[in-house]
Amino acid sequence: MEKIRVAAVSYLNTQPFLYGLRKAKIYNMIDMSLDIPSECARKLLADEVDIALVPITVIPKMKEYYLVSDFCIGADKPVKSVKLFSEVPIEQVENVYLDYQSRTSNLLIQILMQFWWKKKVTFIHGKENYEKNISENTAGIIIGDRALAMASKFQYQYDLAEEWINLTKMPFVFASWVSNKKIPSNVQKDFNEALAFGVKHKEEAVQEAVKKFSGNFDLNDYLMNCINYHLDENKKKSMKLFFQYKRELNWDVILENESH
Repeated sequence: MEKIRVAAVSYLNTQPFLYGLRKAKIYNMIDMSLDIPSECARKLLADEVDIALVPITVIPKMKEYYLVSDFCIGADKPVKSVKLFSEVPIEQVENVYLDYQSRTSNLLIQILMQFWWKKKVTFIHGKENYEKNISENTAGIIIGDRALAMASKFQYQYDLAEEWINLTKMPFVFASWVSNKKIPSNVQKDFNEALAFGVKHKEEAVQEAVKKFSGNFDLNDYLMNCINYHLDENKKKSMKLFFQYKRELNWDVILENESH
């Protein structure tokens, strides 16, 4: 049998998933790659993988898709790893760099600007090292491990999960496990059980990650308390609401292709 091609996000928040998969028999049936979220999405759309942990914004772009597990990267409180960083308060922000590693967070900030803060800004497609251009009235979205490392560097920080909860009173889903074709039911069952094992043994997964970790933030608190891994019905409703907001976005916002 050919191996199932799987792409998982390379950020620290996937540690419970990776831990569970490595401990399961199905791991021998998987050809695994670790990538930034936008690359996971690209691979799934290009049929370079069969299953991927992808930003949920990729779902409407797919001709055929299946949610293949009961798990996700979600949040029902501040997530800490997806933030808008700025030197000035939101009222004074005029430009926002989008994170080239992201898809969902880039759309989420546009939704929040229009429907929560009710503010027009110029969005700029960030390129590598765009973080250095965050200054004065130009803010920037930074996601993942980089955002955790930036926590002490900017006076104003807006946690996007927290702001979505303020807007909707619902949790948020950043990424979910999606396939672009039907996966054999026994394989899907084994895959989901492996993820469930990792989430159930999250503490062991965190301890394993901490041994290799050299960052300056509390990894244990982040993985144990900030990420909510269960894709329950409330989160599925939140995903539908997110897509509804996407359809209602006022697309006269300015998107610049070049960095300042």
